[in-house]
Amino acid sequence: MPQALAGSPVTAAAPAASAQRPLDISAVTYNLGDQAYRLPGTGEPVEIGAIVHYPRDLGTTPRPLVVQLHGWHETCADREAEAAQDAAELSQDWDAYAAASQKLFSWPCASGTRPIGSHRGYDYLGEELARQGFVVVSIRANGINASSVWGDENASARADLINRHLALWQQLSVSGRGGLVGGFRDAATGKPRHVDFRHRVDLNRVGTMGHSRAGAGVTWQAADRHKGRLPDGVHVRAVMALAPAYNVMTEDMAAYEITKTPVAVIRGTCDGQVGREAFSFAADATARSSAGFHQLAMRGANHNFFNTQWSPESGEVAAGDDAGHDDGHPGQCTEPGGSTFEPQLTESAQRRLGAASITAFFRRYLVDEKRFGGTPTGWSLSHK
Repeated sequence: MPQALAGSPVTAAAPAASAQRPLDISAVTYNLGDQAYRLPGTGEPVEIGAIVHYPRDLGTTPRPLVVQLHGWHETCADREAEAAQDAAELSQDWDAYAAASQKLFSWPCASGTRPIGSHRGYDYLGEELARQGFVVVSIRANGINASSVWGDENASARADLINRHLALWQQLSVSGRGGLVGGFRDAATGKPRHVDFRHRVDLNRVGTMGHSRAGAGVTWQAADRHKGRLPDGVHVRAVMALAPAYNVMTEDMAAYEITKTPVAVIRGTCDGQVGREAFSFAADATARSSAGFHQLAMRGANHNFFNTQWSPESGEVAAGDDAGHDDGHPGQCTEPGGSTFEPQLTESAQRRLGAASITAFFRRYLVDEKRFGGTPTGWSLSHK
């Protein structure tokens, strides 16, 4: 039987702490192009780009790497298309709805239309992990979101995207060469920035975090069947599926089976996008695992608030609160169609608790606590 994470993050007042003083951090971006490669079979373009949060002083000991990947969401910040889609839905003009949706889910975006930076929606988490000593890469996947690949093929495409980034980091860390050389830019100013990551990133201690459909992607990538696709010298030691949207219609569970890598699943009790199958599917995928499997139902959390770009306070195109609401229960939420209401977490509270949970998980499985100092408070994680 899978075990839930012990302790309650809902009572935590701040992200996971340790005896170690939080480190000063910095951030850079890289972008190898919006059409860096084409999806096999369809030929649709996908970008290679990311933001990197890291301790400003990288030190001399290689640091564990966490890769973050966002899920399915609109790709282009076209407000006219958003308004047209809303109007078409009200009038039930489905041809107009499809036309507007095509503009919101195009890639690359039309000239003059800004891409939605879904990968920046986890900056709060990347910053917290970097303060704890991790190098954190949050990668862009708008090309996959705009593509026609679906179901297991979508999970496979996201896994392949992660592996492409890991190959770049493996080459950079080992030899100081490859596509990332000279490609870093300051995240705040956009100016070129030289950061020497050579021998500073431990590709033997990699963690992955996937939100929504990327939760299926990181599960697929870490599955026993697909470990051979990892770049040489890269080892994924911990998998965090955040509100994962799995292909529950799959006929091949072996494609997701993980038997030796710790897995954690978090889902909000007011999630309007992903159902409770997020837990049962992951439990089935790890049913024969000898490693840890942990699950957490986060009370009052929805789907979108884990990503700042998808949340209403951002003011971004297509942002919204996906939880179920009722006029008779102000300030409360439920699953859409549900009847059990509870206080809804604010955007900041949900992200604070999510960061506490995720940081504790990665510290548990990726960090030598004797070297990094102490253990995270608020959570104790148990083995299966």
